[in-house]
Parts: sequence; structure tokens; C-alpha cells
Amino acid sequence: MRNRLEPFARVLGYLGSIHLFFGFVFVVPIVCVLLFPASPNKTAQVLSFVIPCIFTLALGGALRRAFGTKPPASAKQAALVCVLGWLSISAVGAIPFALQLDRSFLDAYFETMSGFTTTGITMLSGLDGMPRSILLWRSFIQWLGGLGILAFFLVFMFSGSGAHRIFTAESHKILARRPVPGLFSTLKALWFIYCLLTAACALALLFGGMSLFDAVCHSFTAVSTGGYSTHDASVGFYNSAVIEYILVVFMLLGGINFLVHFRLLRGELRALYDSFEIRLLWLIFIGATTIVMLEHIDKVPGDSAGASFRYSIFQVTSILTTTGFATKDIGSAYFGAGAKMLFLALMVIGGCVGSTGGGIKVLRVGILLKMLKRQVLRIIYPSRVSVQLTLDGSTVESEELHRVSTLFFGWILLLFVGGLITALLSNHGAIESASGMFSALGNIGPCYISGADMTALHPVVKLTYILGMLAGRLEILPVLLLFSRKAWT
Repeated sequence: MRNRLEPFARVLGYLGSIHLFFGFVFVVPIVCVLLFPASPNKTAQVLSFVIPCIFTLALGGALRRAFGTKPPASAKQAALVCVLGWLSISAVGAIPFALQLDRSFLDAYFETMSGFTTTGITMLSGLDGMPRSILLWRSFIQWLGGLGILAFFLVFMFSGSGAHRIFTAESHKILARRPVPGLFSTLKALWFIYCLLTAACALALLFGGMSLFDAVCHSFTAVSTGGYSTHDASVGFYNSAVIEYILVVFMLLGGINFLVHFRLLRGELRALYDSFEIRLLWLIFIGATTIVMLEHIDKVPGDSAGASFRYSIFQVTSILTTTGFATKDIGSAYFGAGAKMLFLALMVIGGCVGSTGGGIKVLRVGILLKMLKRQVLRIIYPSRVSVQLTLDGSTVESEELHRVSTLFFGWILLLFVGGLITALLSNHGAIESASGMFSALGNIGPCYISGADMTALHPVVKLTYILGMLAGRLEILPVLLLFSRKAWT
């Protein structure tokens, strides 16, 4: 019996280390509460972070002491650590929302999972009057989740093969090269670029007219492509073209492969156009913006081309990078039927591999298009002619093609199941019901269900979206592993 439980004990030991470290993250909001001038109910605000801090430190210490610190010995155990880590850390991170805002734990958990997975669907309203500590916590957890919660902890905690397997289980794995040799050198390079982009975004927004607090919060959620805002009206609150164009730039930077940023820092400007994925990204981005803008001008000829371009490029960027900021409600009459259908497609596509963006990824869409083209060519050419699928001069192996196809099918299946559950347990129509799961699985945020209606959804639908957000962030397969009996033996 002890031998049978030993693999799971290793998983619990690893989770203990994660929770032990996560406890120190709460120091950030605690310090900020103490520094905020004239912050109401400071004691209650501090306690809302101290309680989960003590709880997760105690839990982490107990698990680590009981089960040791040996790293997982297999990819299966690493995947379980990854999924259980995200689930349990989100539960602890929900405590401040539940305590300060007097919300149900399910809604608080939904908000936290949406934050950590950088989805941005929110259960909260009245943001303009909320305590700054909560607004900062919402933004901070999205920033932590941008490159991956466990990727952040791995920089400080672990070494050895277990760390490599954890990183593989959490990160986007398809054809992703590392900027420098070695896992920890890669993680440090990624986090350096991430912090640099965040600081640059905050400074730009500050000079663009935002307050310091808003600039910091929006820089966290723009570069992480999370989309939480400090206002109910999101970026539309500012009604500032300067702020919107600044955010367009940094949303795109967050949605681009970080290897491109690394190369740009080394002076390689060709990184902006010399790969298949980045060229396809620009094609989708320019094409979608043009279509949305021209449709609006055609349907509402009185609007100026400048205003149409401004709102179109912002919303296309926000959806494509899966950030979710809004200046116009995507379900409003401002956008035509063509734009609304296009937004659903962009939700599925998402950002680039190796970025903070969600979705199925631009590269995978490109591979699927090339697979379609290859099948057509096989009909045209004689059977003896071999038609290889190549990307940037390299042949894509059949195993990778099978994995992309499997993942795409998993996406379609989960989109259908989530949409069906929403339709059965709500009064929303087919498109609205489908858009909710599109948003959750794509880690996007905006959909055709209003914020008030989202809060009123059936608890089963909320749980479905919680699993959908996690599945989208971890790329489905690790989450499905939870439901396999063999994974626990």
C-alpha cells in the first residue's frame, strides 16, 4: 500500500513547496494596503490577506513536512502537480475576494481562476468604488499568471528533472524554442523581458494620462493579456485615444512569442517578420481590423473613418491577443454581425506560441491550414510523390501533427459541451451560450453574455467555465488527466 501511495505522496510534497512559497506573495497586497493613504477599514483589508497567507504557509509546511520534497518522478506526476497547483492556489487566492466583498466562495473562486488564467471574465461590478487592495490583487494575480504561476515559483524553488517536467506541463509546448540554453536561464530571461515590458507599459500609461495606481494595474493586465481593469467601463472609462493606442502596442507585445522580444533586444529587427507564425499573426491582425472597420463604415456611414479605425483596431487587438479590454461592448450594435462572427474566430485563434496570450495559438492554426493544403495536394499529385509539411525550413514531424489535431478536436469538443451546458441551464440563445465557453476556453473575457447575466449564471455553468479557463490555460490535456483513473495509480 505504501508503494502504491508513494507517487501521490511526491505530488503532495511538491504542492507543499508551492503553497509554502505562495504564502509570501500575499506580502505585496499587505504592504500596499499599509501604504495606501486614507484607506478605509485598513485592519479588515489587511486581515483578508493575512488569513490566506497564514493558511497557505501552514498548509504548505504541513504537506512538505509530511511528504518530503522529492520532485515528481514522471511526466504524469508533474502534470498532476501543475493542475492541482493551479486549482489549490486559486482557492487560496479567492479568500480576499470572499472576505472583503462578502461574495460566495464560488464567485470568488471564479474571479481568482479567471485572474490567474488571464481570462478576465469577472463576477464583480462596482469596481470604481472598490478598495484599492482588491483592485491591485485582481491585477497582480493576472500578472503572476501571465507567464505561469509555477514558472514564477520555479525560478526560486526547484532544480533537477522535476522542475523541467513541471515547466513542460504548464508551458506552451509546440515547437517552442528557448532563447538561451538551460531551463533556469530561460526562465530568468523570460521574466526579465516580462518585467521590462510591464515597467515600460506603466510609464507609457502614466505619461498618457492615467493615475499611477491605474497605470500599474493596467500594465499588469495588458502585458499579461489578462484584461482586468480598475473600472467597470474598462478602458472606455478614459475615452482617450492615446491610452488606447498605447495599450494596443503592449497587448500585441504580450501576444507575441517572447523569443521575438529576446531577438529584438539583441538588435534582430527581422524577428518581426522572418517566421511563419509572426507573418500569419500580422496577416490576421491587419485583415480582421480592416474587415471590422469597413463593415462599420458601411453600416454606419455617418461615423468618421478615424473613430472607426480607433475602435476597430483596439477591439481586434484585445480579442486576438485574448486580453479582453473593452472600449465598446462587443455585443453592442456598434459592431455588425460580420464583426461578431469574426470575434468568435479570433477567440479561438488567440496569440502566438510562447506568449502570454490564450487561444489555440496562431502557429497551430497555421499548421492546420498547411495540413489542409497538403491533403489537397495529395489528391492532385501522384501517390508516389511525398508532400512534406514544413515550417520555416524545418519538417514538422507526424507526431506533432497528430498532437495538434488532437488538441484542436479537444477544443471543439469542450466548446460544444460548455456551450450546450450554458444553453440548457440559462435563457441565452445559441450564439450567446457558445460565446461564453469560447471566452472561458480561450482565456479572453469578453463574450456576448453581459456582466450582470454572467454573475447570475447557474453554479454548474460557472464550474464548467472554471474548468474551461484552466483547460485553456494548460492546453487541455493536463486537465483531462484529472479524470483518468490511471493517473492516480
